Amino acid sequence: MSVSARRLPPWTWVTGLTAGAVVAVAAMALQAREGPRPIAAAGEPKPRASATAKPGASEPASVRVPDDSGTGRRIVYSLGENRVWLVDASDAPRRTFRVWPGTVDPDPGSYTVGQRTDGTTGSDGVEIENIVYFAAKSGVSVAFSSALDGSSPPPPAEGARTGGIRMKSADSAALWTFGTTGTTVTVVK
Repeated sequence: MSVSARRLPPWTWVTGLTAGAVVAVAAMALQAREGPRPIAAAGEPKPRASATAKPGASEPASVRVPDDSGTGRRIVYSLGENRVWLVDASDAPRRTFRVWPGTVDPDPGSYTVGQRTDGTTGSDGVEIENIVYFAAKSGVSVAFSSALDGSSPPPPAEGARTGGIRMKSADSAALWTFGTTGTTVTVVK
C-alpha cells in the first residue's frame, strides 16, 4: 500500500482540530487584551501608523486643549477635568492624560517649572518619581509626579494637605521629558 493511500488514525484528526482551536483562542485573547480597534466610517481611510504618532500616549492627543490656556509650548493643567496636555510650540497637543490631584490645588494662572527631582517619598508616604514642581499655595508645594510602583495615590489622611498631582508612570515620563526647567505651566478651571 502506498503512503498516500494509508488512512490516518482518528485521534490525529482530533489532535489537529484541538491544536487549531487553541491557536484561534490564543489569537482572540491577544486581540482582546490589546483593546478595540477604531473602525473607519464608509469612505474614510483606514487608520495607519505615522511617524508623528506618540507611542504609549494614554489618550489621543486630539482631545481639545482649553481655549483659555495661552499659546506656545506649555503644559496645561485643567482643575475641572483633572487632565494635563503637553502642547508644542505650534499649539498642537502632543499628549493628554488624566491625573489624580492632591488636596491643595494651585490657583488658575501661569506658572513656570522651577525645580525637578528624580525621586523622593511623597507626603503620603509613597515613593514617587519624576517630580516637576511648578507652584506653591499656602506653604504646600504643587508638583506633577507618579508613584514608583505605578499605583494611584491612596486617599489622603483626614485633614492632610497634599500638592502632588499624580499620573500613570508612562505619562509622568513624558511630562518629565517635556517639562524642563523654565517650561510654562498654565492652570485653568
